[in-house]
Amino acid sequence: MSALATEAQAAPPLERTPLHGLHLERGARMVPFAGYEMPVSYQPGILKEHLHTRSQAGLFDVSHMGQAVLIGPDHETAAAALEALTPGALRELRPGQTRYTMLLNEDGGIIDDLMVTRSVSEADDGRLLLVVNAARKQVDLSHIADRLPPTVALQPVEDCALIALQGPRAAAVMDRHCPEAGGLAFLTATGAAVGTVDCHVGRSGYTGEDGFEISLAAAHAEEVARALLDEPEVELIGLGARDSLRLEAGLCLHGHDIDESTTPVEAGLAWVIGKRRRAEGGFPGAARVLRQLETGPDRIRVGLRPEGRAPAREGAGLEAADGTPIGAVTSGLFGPSVGGPIAMGYVRPEFAAPGTAISVRVRGKAQGATVQALPFVAHSYVKSVRP
Repeated sequence: MSALATEAQAAPPLERTPLHGLHLERGARMVPFAGYEMPVSYQPGILKEHLHTRSQAGLFDVSHMGQAVLIGPDHETAAAALEALTPGALRELRPGQTRYTMLLNEDGGIIDDLMVTRSVSEADDGRLLLVVNAARKQVDLSHIADRLPPTVALQPVEDCALIALQGPRAAAVMDRHCPEAGGLAFLTATGAAVGTVDCHVGRSGYTGEDGFEISLAAAHAEEVARALLDEPEVELIGLGARDSLRLEAGLCLHGHDIDESTTPVEAGLAWVIGKRRRAEGGFPGAARVLRQLETGPDRIRVGLRPEGRAPAREGAGLEAADGTPIGAVTSGLFGPSVGGPIAMGYVRPEFAAPGTAISVRVRGKAQGATVQALPFVAHSYVKSVRP
């Protein structure tokens, strides 16, 4: 038996989301991703899917993400337990409010970024809903569970799906199926029926557009997805366009733009560190992170606009005008909404100002590039809603 066949035989089978059959029915090109068989694109192709999301509404299957509930006797206890692992000010969360935060290691490196939502229900107060990245969910959930006090427990959410509706027409579509969604502002959530299906609906997403993420029982995922896809504005969107949308929005992807060697300050994400947490510390890596806040980091994440049409891919070296290495690209591709190549990477602080001319190595040759402020495409989050 060949080594390749042996490796394939030893590899665990790919998992499938509750919408797997729908993806195949709609002509998806499926690829392995984070242990799942996932749609990278559909028949329209990545470019059209991307632009459709920017102009209408795209439906994403993100059921591969990890969902869990942190359960304590009250909100203060549950939030304090999670604050011991993150720099977020989670005790201040209001009912139904969501916060983006990070699990940090003892050196301040980012184990993963995650979303934390306080239950909107008084009966469920003391519960925090966590959504973590697919590729890191086993690492994250074990890391959290192993470090909780006896009065707090972590319960993975099983038999559940997660779908995201993103784009400027997402709110209009949701109004037809879930009127309560219109009352949500960005980073708030509630329990509500989508059609006749009980769901947990949050106003958030990973594209920079207005949109919603819907958590629901796996058994009802296809019913809700098909109902939304019946709307003329909605098309299924794969992982390929999800990546180009998030890069245009200047959003990080763990394992690429952030990892366990990267601190929130280096990543330009210092805003996740709450005012109280800056004053009191008490989170993993606080000494290094707070020192960087005061004196500055040795490298900074920036946006990049390479010249020409060839994208600068991950790992491409960044250089000063005299050829001195100053950093590297962490994500790069063609930005359909921008009409040209875009990238993110890390550079030394003296090269981080927008407008700075540098070079990037593309196919072995130095190519001009300009540092650009992030995001490349302005966010369209809805910060306030109708009364």
